[in-house]
Amino acid sequence: MAEPEISKLEQTAKELRRKILNLIFQAGSGHPGGSLSATDILTALYFGGILQYDSKNPSDPKRDRFILSKGHASALMYCVLAGAGYFPDEKLKDYRKIDSELFLSGHPHPKTPGVEIASGSLGQGLSVGHGMALAARVDNLDYNVYVVLGDGEIQEGQIWEAAMSAVKFNSNNLIAILDNNKVAQDNITEDLKDLEPLEEKWNAFGWDTYRIDGHNMREVMDILRLPLHATKPRMIIADTIKGKGISFMEGQTAWHGVAPSEEDLQKALKELE
Repeated sequence: MAEPEISKLEQTAKELRRKILNLIFQAGSGHPGGSLSATDILTALYFGGILQYDSKNPSDPKRDRFILSKGHASALMYCVLAGAGYFPDEKLKDYRKIDSELFLSGHPHPKTPGVEIASGSLGQGLSVGHGMALAARVDNLDYNVYVVLGDGEIQEGQIWEAAMSAVKFNSNNLIAILDNNKVAQDNITEDLKDLEPLEEKWNAFGWDTYRIDGHNMREVMDILRLPLHATKPRMIIADTIKGKGISFMEGQTAWHGVAPSEEDLQKALKELE
């Protein structure tokens, strides 16, 4: 992509980070760390021409499917969906409110336009994504399924069952993206279970595996535009930073599920100017 297009996506990601922080602050709860780490990935998917969707027709059978398996990053998901035209920005004020008209709950709900499944029970997204990938073949439809996973959730056994099944059925229209921010809810992921060597593990399971800097927009776009393998599902390991963009949040377990104070918010927004 040309530099101006990359710059535009980078600017979009910065604007999304501002919206995410404001959204979580206004709700008084949410998950800033994991939302900020995956912002560049979702920006590329939705605004870089990768994901094929029609926000005016969310149920279009020809659409690509997207699953945010790490559903606690819902603030990111809703800000992206609003930016993509699924609903007006003004509806974001209902985030995490019990009477939200669009069901903008703490974890994604399929009653929200643009959301495919209820997610956030970690470890399930890849299995559901593989089911959708198989459905494309059964229904003779040409769409891809993108699943964003958290690094903590790939400690779940269900992930590896899905990994084996996707290879068994040659599901090359399944693209998993690992938001490898290395920080879980209350500990460093490595100290819970060391996930490395990630490339070797996914290659051993038969996936078409790549590793990138998940905050380098050119790298993200280049890998997403790469032609799919003839038979293998794809795993993109995106090395990211929890709380990316905000110095006092980066790499900190404390910012997994805590809303910023007014002072924190203003400091963060200043850093994003």
